[in-house]
Amino acid sequence: EVQLQASGGGLVQAGGSLRLSCAASGFAFDDHAVAWYHQAPGKLREGVSCRSNTGAIYYSDSVRGRFTVSRDNAKKTVYLQMNSLKPEDTAVYYCNVPGFWGQGTLVTVSS
Repeated sequence: EVQLQASGGGLVQAGGSLRLSCAASGFAFDDHAVAWYHQAPGKLREGVSCRSNTGAIYYSDSVRGRFTVSRDNAKKTVYLQMNSLKPEDTAVYYCNVPGFWGQGTLVTVSS
């Protein structure tokens, strides 16, 4: 069974930092890209970042330069380091591999 367990969300002031983790199991982690999405209240879920198994990295325009994605294949975990957080980053953050979603972790950035 594929499982994606996101954690690390919380309440932070604007300008602060958080690090999200996505612990994966049930599939060949080394062979797959893992992506982060977020969904703000009343909005569609959208892609934030992706780290492929070959090292390719994607960031959305809204987070590029502030967020850093990394992965530890030995721990089967992908991380999203979020710096210089803004109120508009407030959302539930999900990790994803094609066809599967984790349960999400809530990030709230106060102004």
